[in-house]
Amino acid sequence: MRIFPGNEFRCSIASLAAATLFLSSAALPLPALAFSELNPPAQLPSANGTSGQQKTGKPVEQALEAPANNALPMPDPLINKQVGQSSNDAPNASSKSVEFLFDIDKAPEPVKKLRAAIVEAAASGDLERLRPLMNVGGGLKQTQVTADDPGEDPIKTLHDLSGDPDGIEILSILLDIMSTGFAHVGQGTPDEMYVWPYFAQKDIKTLSTPEKVDLMRIVTAGDYADMLEFGGYNFYRVGITPDGRWKFFTSGE
Repeated sequence: MRIFPGNEFRCSIASLAAATLFLSSAALPLPALAFSELNPPAQLPSANGTSGQQKTGKPVEQALEAPANNALPMPDPLINKQVGQSSNDAPNASSKSVEFLFDIDKAPEPVKKLRAAIVEAAASGDLERLRPLMNVGGGLKQTQVTADDPGEDPIKTLHDLSGDPDGIEILSILLDIMSTGFAHVGQGTPDEMYVWPYFAQKDIKTLSTPEKVDLMRIVTAGDYADMLEFGGYNFYRVGITPDGRWKFFTSGE
């Protein structure tokens, strides 16, 4: 067949395009395979619980079940129900830290003797009768009445604190305090003490109605309202050591 010059040129262009397309397709990279295609996942268990690729034939649930001796322990509950519980055989240590008593016969003999002497001296109306009970001049063994100057004469300090010139008011307060129940604190420690009144070791906001009556024999309703705002008993208190030493007669927290 005769090819005219124009047709010859078009045939050459077509041949060149075809050759270029062939070479381009040959140079293209193979499509990348996903990791999951290179490592196909195991077949999911069928309805009867077996896998098509599982050689052992055991159910998947059995294969995944950990041996009993290697089982992980269950986590502890957020709240331990045994916390705070105690029995007669093993009482909670915190429950023994403060003991409230209303029978003076349950106190040691030295404590009972000193309390009786304090009550007798306070009822006499003579402030000086407290002096031998406070071990005045005994250094650290002297009864503390203020935190500022423990070496100061405690009888003079009490006289100055009283609202009358004879110290009758402070003696009346002392007598009322020693007529209440008391708290045994710090058992088995160097700070063991018998403290009057027992309100000093109580949560003032949880007092029962009879306890409020006891408290208002010592303080006024206004004082009680101030204590609620303060967050605790802050009036006078007395501390006696188990061996019968008058440790303090102070006011405040």
